[in-house]
Amino acid sequence: MTRTFTVTVAPNGARRSKADHPALPATSAEIAETAAACFAAGAGTIHLHVRDQEGRHSLDAGRYRDAIAAVLEVVPQMAVQVTTEAAGLYQVAEQYTCLQQVQPKAASVSVREMARDVPIAKRLYAFASETGVEVQHILYNAQDVALLRSWLDQGIIAPHLRSAIFVLGQYSPPVLARPGDLSVFLNATAGMDLDWSLCAFGQQELACARAALLAGGNVRIGFENNIQRPDGALLRENTESVALIVKEGLSQGLTPAPQLSLSSSISQKVS
Repeated sequence: MTRTFTVTVAPNGARRSKADHPALPATSAEIAETAAACFAAGAGTIHLHVRDQEGRHSLDAGRYRDAIAAVLEVVPQMAVQVTTEAAGLYQVAEQYTCLQQVQPKAASVSVREMARDVPIAKRLYAFASETGVEVQHILYNAQDVALLRSWLDQGIIAPHLRSAIFVLGQYSPPVLARPGDLSVFLNATAGMDLDWSLCAFGQQELACARAALLAGGNVRIGFENNIQRPDGALLRENTESVALIVKEGLSQGLTPAPQLSLSSSISQKVS
């Protein structure tokens, strides 16, 4: 019996472009091709960002529908999670509208961004609970954890919405993640019974993911957060990131579980 772990690939993000890495997928077709390759390498979920005609981060529902359809056409077994990330471009009302119009199976939502407009945030979380959208709470620090805990206690967030992602480091201004940063989140979330994943900015991504697996979490990797190998050389493509973390999990005696949904517990056992 071995413990399973899930790998989510975030192949592009809101800010990087092909100028940063030529293998970064931007169009729906490129995203779908990347999704299929990463699924084959061991990623069970894709964290989806879409771009507008100028290549900028977009929350356009039509673009999301096109990208989701493209992914599921080539790899129907893969779970798809959209982002509601504002990236400095969108207000809470626009984030809510995106979620309403797309009605995805899963979406990442930053409690910090939602706190900008609490009345609309309440509507967003209620909508997600009522329609079965699986929310993954984006947490950047202990203050975000405290806010999530408070909103769960107050009933603003339904008690079953317990998925979260711990973000180590940041894109701008650049702060490189370190494995030791994980302890802040583990201490802050003690007793919350979260189904958590970790993502990390910078070339220590693999080391941070290793720490997450050792601590019983899941991982999200990909060009959104890092385009470098541990030695600083450029990764060839997103599949290389996936392969590295799958290899790491196997070395720990774990089994990657691409067939599991985001809500599946990492404590699930397989023979």
